[in-house]
Amino acid sequence: MPAAALPGRATASSNPGGIALSGWGNYPKVSTKLLAPRTLAGARDHLLGRSGVVARGAGRAYGDAAIGTHTTISTRGLNRMRSFDAATAQLTVEAGVTIADILAAFGPRGFFLKVVPGTKFVTVGGAIAADVHGKNHHRDGGFGTIVESFRLALPSGEIVTCSRAENAALFMATLGGMGLTGMILEATLRLLPIETAWLRQDTRVAGNLEAAIDLLEGSASATYSVAWIDCLARGAALGRSLVYLAEHATRRDKELLGPELAPFPSPRMSRLSVPELFPGWLLNRASMRAFNELYFRRGAAQQGRPRLVHWDPYFFPLDAIADWNRIYGRRGFVQYQCVIPQARARRVLADILDRVSRRGDASFLAVLKQLGDGDGPMSFPLRGYTLTMDFPVSDPLFGFLDELDALVVDAGGRLYLAKDARQSRATFESGYPRLAALRDIRQQTGADTRLVSHLSARLGI
Repeated sequence: MPAAALPGRATASSNPGGIALSGWGNYPKVSTKLLAPRTLAGARDHLLGRSGVVARGAGRAYGDAAIGTHTTISTRGLNRMRSFDAATAQLTVEAGVTIADILAAFGPRGFFLKVVPGTKFVTVGGAIAADVHGKNHHRDGGFGTIVESFRLALPSGEIVTCSRAENAALFMATLGGMGLTGMILEATLRLLPIETAWLRQDTRVAGNLEAAIDLLEGSASATYSVAWIDCLARGAALGRSLVYLAEHATRRDKELLGPELAPFPSPRMSRLSVPELFPGWLLNRASMRAFNELYFRRGAAQQGRPRLVHWDPYFFPLDAIADWNRIYGRRGFVQYQCVIPQARARRVLADILDRVSRRGDASFLAVLKQLGDGDGPMSFPLRGYTLTMDFPVSDPLFGFLDELDALVVDAGGRLYLAKDARQSRATFESGYPRLAALRDIRQQTGADTRLVSHLSARLGI
């Protein structure tokens, strides 16, 4: 498969040999030297003798996690699928292969990925480094649960194989370790056999946050569950939501499938694209309120009528719009994702949503998901609820987000490193009590002084 163009806004920089690179949020934009090897050996060689370096996959980390303080190594040229064993459903791929690549190649053959994030344009290396989670974490855990093993290039040039049985501590620290333990070169994943690639979706309406959490808790047996939240609703309707429950449809679902539907539909292509000069001022309180009302009414009309939906829009709704990150304008946006422990989730999330609704510039697509326990020491999930919202960058925004951080820390929660662009070191250290395990591994392998991203420098990892 050919390498794709490197995503993210990259423009000329005044630094010799460098470019201004950003994550998916287009904030911050920082200078780095960019290298793009096309072989595993080349990637390892680029790592040798360098400091201030980190690997970058498809550029879908939102902030500064995938930008080296001196050098960034793109893995998108490492995009070959190595082997597949249909009997064990084990697939070995290079780190730059994306989830979209895998689903396009193996969906028609009756295989899926048991854990997928909210976009399919994430590389396997990035999915492991962030230990991404999906709409089924409460039941099936994060991406690390489907990883059998991976090969990791250490700063010394040594290449080691890591699994739960071999180099187990390094394996666990790499899950959610944001590329700070070494460069993932290739990985072996365990795919999920499916009878069809359709989802049987049930839509339910929740009049407020309490009702949404009740629905999610009462539907914990559902394989997939997610709630869209209207962040502008206030008063008795604070947190009003549409809850989407889903299961993989089987061939027995004949009344829904119908004879005209192919059991394994192809991926859907992006038909819309946001222009580079999209005026961010179009996203204002009035336009978002209108969008939220239309979206809520459209979803509410589907309540009580289970239906089949294509896998693509259910798992990856925003992928239907190419370059949707441009919608917030040139200054970019911050995606704020926190998790609150279950015992305190209702009160704290209500407080957060009340503050957001009064501020009035929340995202048009905010989601609430139920999470189970995390895996690696740096994995984001903990048993509770995660809320995700987008905010356009503005000067007053950061003080407001600091206020939300204080609520999260006080509740024993934390922020997702794959989305972070601005949290303080104190907030980070409060949220990740097992940080010492990552620091120990980094010191043992020499990664602490060699593998340095803007995120790790900012947070003192």
